[in-house]
Amino acid sequence: MHSLNIFCHEFVVAVSFVACIIGLVLVWDTKQHRNDMEETERVLFRMSFSYWLVYCVAFGIEKMVLPDWESILMTLRITTALSYFLTFSCIVSLPLHKFAVHRVEE
Repeated sequence: MHSLNIFCHEFVVAVSFVACIIGLVLVWDTKQHRNDMEETERVLFRMSFSYWLVYCVAFGIEKMVLPDWESILMTLRITTALSYFLTFSCIVSLPLHKFAVHRVEE
């Protein structure tokens, strides 16, 4: 049962890796935006996708690295933790930014 949970998590990370690449392609826009609020939201979306992409890559490398390479393994664990928290902070910042802009408009 424990093996099934690990495989399921790895599958979800692999699917989210592909979804992040698709999300970055969709959000990436070379046109100039007139609105600062819209540009800030785009930057937050890009940061969220980018940080999660870093998490997926570091997680994948962590699973492939040999267990006796402790220094690389520890660096990858720190990278996954930092990118996880940065992704979380970007996702939390999106509604907070919308709320702050809405309050300023009123």
